[in-house]
This record gives sequence, C-alpha cells and structure tokens, in this order.
Amino acid sequence: MALREENQKISNRLARIKNRILVFSGKGGVGKTTVAANLALALSRRNLRVGALDVDIHGPNLAMMLGVEGRKLEDLDGSIKPVRVTDNLSVVSMSFLTAGPDLPIIWRGPMKMKVIEQFLGDVEWGDLDWLVIDSPPGTGDEPLSVAQLVPATGAVVVTTPQDVAVLDSRKAVIFAHRLNLKVLGIIENMSGLVCPHCGERIDLFKTGGGERAAREMGVPFLGRIPIDPGIVVSGDEGHPFTASAENSDAARSFAAIVDKILKAG
Repeated sequence: MALREENQKISNRLARIKNRILVFSGKGGVGKTTVAANLALALSRRNLRVGALDVDIHGPNLAMMLGVEGRKLEDLDGSIKPVRVTDNLSVVSMSFLTAGPDLPIIWRGPMKMKVIEQFLGDVEWGDLDWLVIDSPPGTGDEPLSVAQLVPATGAVVVTTPQDVAVLDSRKAVIFAHRLNLKVLGIIENMSGLVCPHCGERIDLFKTGGGERAAREMGVPFLGRIPIDPGIVVSGDEGHPFTASAENSDAARSFAAIVDKILKAG
C-alpha cells in the first residue's frame, strides 16, 4: 500500500512536468555536471520554467555550479520546497541535506533509491517546462532509478573526444535504449582549445570521437563544446558560462546544442 501511494505521488508530480531530461555519461571527468548546470540555466533564460535535480548522491556539485551551495531545503506544508536560483529556475540536491561540504554520503543502493523517490515524490516543483536531471557517471543505481521512476525521459550523453571516453559513451547509449529512454543525442565536451596567445587550435583530447560514436550508434550528434579556462572559473564561482560569458565560443556552441534539444524535445 505504501509503495502504491509513493508511486502515485511521483506520478502526480511528474504530470505537471512537460519534459524530463537525464544528463549522464559513461565515465567520470567529462564535464557532465557542467553541461547539466548550463543546460538548466540556458533553458530558464528562454522564459521556460525549469527544475534541476541532482541525483549524484555521492558527488552533488550542481548546487555549487548554480551558485546556491550552502542553502537548505525548506518544508512547504508537508512537501519539500526546492531552492530558487532565478525566477525560472529551482534546484534540489543532496548537498542541501548534508551537515557540511566535506562529509561523504556512505550509502548502499536502497538508500539512494529511497532519496531519489523522495526528490521525485515530495518536492513541490510546481508546473515545469523542463526537469533537468544530473546523474552520476556510469550505468548504476542512480540513472537506473530515474529510468524506472520517470517515464518518457529523454537522455543526453556527455563524452570527451578520446577513445576511452567514447567507448563508455557507447555503453551509455545502449543503457538508455534498453531502458526505453529517448536518446536526444551525444555532446562532445572539451573538444579542442584555441590558444589565447597565437590563435592556433589544439586538440588536447583528439576531436570527432563523440560525433563518430553518434553516427555509428544511430543517435543525433548535438555538437561540440570547446575547452575554455573561463568555464572552470565560472563553474567554481557559481556563474555558469552560458550567462557569464555568453559571447564566448563555448557559449555560442552550447546555444546551438540547446536549440537542437528543444527541437528534439
């Protein structure tokens, strides 16, 4: 009975969310949370109502990148009130529930499943155009829980160009297909660096791997995001580059990616 009631709560919340998108990757270190944070903010800046849900239980960094680290979730008549980032963007993260930023979450799978259920069933998101879900890397508990609990979810796979990352991104695409997630496409992050001194392009991690994987897997290629030291600084300071450096090559590339996601959604 309790399980049925929990599932009904989740269904009721999700009924008020038009589009759900899972941002994940086959391996860590590819900039997945950077993509999720900038995607959520970019959508909200297009006059869309957006929620950002961080289900990376062990490494919840989305709040920091959105500039609201250290805030706490509030109770709202028995529901959880998400933390407001802008008028059109709110976020929920495990980081809002910990006693301090240095304390690890030492949980097994069932505990992680339970907190994701609470984030989906107890958070008063309201009416949303998009829910952007930032998942930890790999194909384990968290993305599996989201796929099982949130139907009709689109998936964006983030990779870097080198072969070892592309190999894992292919596994992520197959994972999404097997769980009936609509693959909106692959993003190739950290794709080339333009030297600020001489203007020469340097392919630090090769280039084209994400596009090749998309073509071979039969899924859309959403685009490339170049390496920009400003992205690192803006993320650490809680000012996503799509807003703080909107005239940069990276921001322009990302704007084109958002256009494709909106069309696919």
